[in-house]
Amino acid sequence: MGRQDGIVYFYTKQNCKLCEDVKQLLQILQMDYQFSIVEQNIYQDERLLEDYFMLIPVVRIGNRELSAEAISFVTLEQFLQEHLT
Repeated sequence: MGRQDGIVYFYTKQNCKLCEDVKQLLQILQMDYQFSIVEQNIYQDERLLEDYFMLIPVVRIGNRELSAEAISFVTLEQFLQEHLT
């Protein structure tokens, strides 16, 4: 239930150290989980900027999201396990 097709959306912005750290975590987790990362800079889309300005980085799979305050290696791995096929 709630499983997706292996696409992880990663909402970010330039010059964001935390975003860079989370991207590295995602790349490490790609060694164990099959998924593609679709990275989107929130400043290139007005709706994304409005939705995620105070939350980035955000990782989204389907309609489920994990935002900056909840992201750690452990929570990110659990999120991927729960929501990827």
